[in-house]
Amino acid sequence: MKTIPRATYRIQFHAGFTLDDAAGLADYLKALGVSHLFASPYLRAAPGSTHGYDVVDPGRINAELGGMEVHNRLCRALDRCGLGQILDVVPNHMDVTGLENRWWCR
Repeated sequence: MKTIPRATYRIQFHAGFTLDDAAGLADYLKALGVSHLFASPYLRAAPGSTHGYDVVDPGRINAELGGMEVHNRLCRALDRCGLGQILDVVPNHMDVTGLENRWWCR
């Protein structure tokens, strides 16, 4: 069931704070009265990204943040606590400086 967010908690993901770290906060967020985790981008970004807005593959979860298996663990933890999730996505923020972005480097 989809719900309208009533209170969000934003998390900035990077190598020092991963999807697994956020999963460990689910009970805490529930206790705070948060309804939704507001997640910084966690799609595959340029290697070493500290913010995630330099996406190179919007079809994959960033391995540096834990990858798909850990993403699934985060989703299960949020579901268990009745929390939703909002993913910050900015379509025109893509990294074009390296060779990782196959849409730009063909």
